[in-house]
Amino acid sequence: MADAFYVPLGEGRFSATAHTAGPWSSESQHFGPPSALLVRALENVEPAHPAELARVTVEILGPAPVAELTVRARVERPGRSVELLQAELASAERVVARASAWRVATSDTAEIATDGGPLLPTPDSVTESPWPEGWQGGYLDAVEWRAVRGGMDVPGPAAVWARPRVPLVDGEEPSGLQRLFTVADSGNGVSNFLDPRQWWFINSELTVHVRRVPAGEWIGLDAVTLVGTHGIGTATSILHDASGPLATGAQALMVRPRQAGGG
Repeated sequence: MADAFYVPLGEGRFSATAHTAGPWSSESQHFGPPSALLVRALENVEPAHPAELARVTVEILGPAPVAELTVRARVERPGRSVELLQAELASAERVVARASAWRVATSDTAEIATDGGPLLPTPDSVTESPWPEGWQGGYLDAVEWRAVRGGMDVPGPAAVWARPRVPLVDGEEPSGLQRLFTVADSGNGVSNFLDPRQWWFINSELTVHVRRVPAGEWIGLDAVTLVGTHGIGTATSILHDASGPLATGAQALMVRPRQAGGG
C-alpha cells in the first residue's frame, strides 16, 4: 500500500488506499480525503487573475468506496471578482460527491483585517488522544490527533490538533487547503457525545468558509455537536492553524439508533 491517501492513475483518476477507510466501515472512505481531493481539483482550475477559494460545500451523495475514483472540476459561472466552481467525484459511473466553491479575487486588506480570536495551545504542549472504542482505523490511524480540550474519547465538545501522517496524493506535497479539508470533515467525530456502537451521526455535507489559507502541518478543530428532537443534528467547528482561527466549518447530521439502519 502506498504511503498516501491516493495513488494517481492519470487523467483525473485516483486509487484510494486503505488509509482512507472510515470508522463506520472498512469498505467506505472517511470523507476527509475525498473532500480534500475535490479541493485539489478546484485549486487546479486555472484562475484568470489572483484569487482564492472563499467557500466550499461538499455534498455527499453516497458512500465513497475504497477503490478507484475519478474527479473533474470546472468553472460554473465566471466573473472578474467572484466566480463559481464545481467539481464531481465519481466511482465508476456513480457520482458520490459534488463540490461547489466561490472563488474571490484577492486584494490587500491587511490594514483592516480582524482578529480571528484566541490561539489554541500549541500541538507540542498537548498529548496524543485516542478515538473511542467501536471505530475502525484506516483514516483515523493515518492522522495524528492531539487533544487540547476534551478529546475524541471524551463525550462532548472538544478542541484538537490534527496532522495527516501521509500526503493526500502519492508523490505530492499537499496545499494548505488540502490539509484543511483532509481533517475538516472530522468535526462531528471530534465533538461526538454518542456511543458510536449504538448511534449513527453521519454528515450529509460539509461547508467551510475560509478567510485565509492555513500554514503549517497542523490543523486545529474546536468543535461542538448539537442534536434536535427529530434525528437531525449539526456539528460546527472553528478551524485553526498556529496563527489562530482561519475558517469555520459546519456539517448537517443524520442521527439515529444504529439498529434502525443508516441509509
